[in-house]
Amino acid sequence: MTFPGFGEAVVDFYEGLEADNSKAYWTDNKALYDDHVRAPMVAMLADLEPEFGPGKVFRPYRDVRFAADKTPYKVQCGATVGGRYVQVSADGIMVAVGYYRMTSAQVARFRAAVDDDRHGPELETIVEDLRADGFTVDGEQLKSRPRGADPEHPRLELLRHKSLFVRRSWPPSDELHTPAVRERVAATWRRLEPLGRWLDEHVGVDLDDTADRPGRRR
Repeated sequence: MTFPGFGEAVVDFYEGLEADNSKAYWTDNKALYDDHVRAPMVAMLADLEPEFGPGKVFRPYRDVRFAADKTPYKVQCGATVGGRYVQVSADGIMVAVGYYRMTSAQVARFRAAVDDDRHGPELETIVEDLRADGFTVDGEQLKSRPRGADPEHPRLELLRHKSLFVRRSWPPSDELHTPAVRERVAATWRRLEPLGRWLDEHVGVDLDDTADRPGRRR
């Protein structure tokens, strides 16, 4: 199935779920999720697979075992292709690349590379260029500098990161329901590829890593 765009009910479905995050709402509206949300997402990933590789759609159910918020369903449909991420929700489309969470070993490798005068300036340039292009640079950060870091370090902002990803969002529009949104996702992933390559080369994936982040890069 070629991606036709997300269904006309996608925004209404998630607005309803935000208002009534209950099993009753989900059961009554699951057909809308299947037809207007999940099936189009699967089709879009299939269309993008020749260029980016196989993707995975995340489950719609939240893990509430240790969460204060016990609402059972996610209010977005997210998918990962390597270290690339896309989600659709009542807010429209969000596209990202990076490591959403990192293990302590990954954080150590990340900071060592940022501190290195050969590799750190490259990441700094990538991030500054993306920010200038309108992307949002995100990720968990320390409130102060890492222990032992020079307070005058030229890349102190990056050293404070415990994770790093870059994202861009678009609000709902007519495009959401057309194949054009697939090209928007693909173009964004291409633009973010330098960030993904840097993270792959200097941080990488731990063999025992089960961290939740936009995705493992292949």
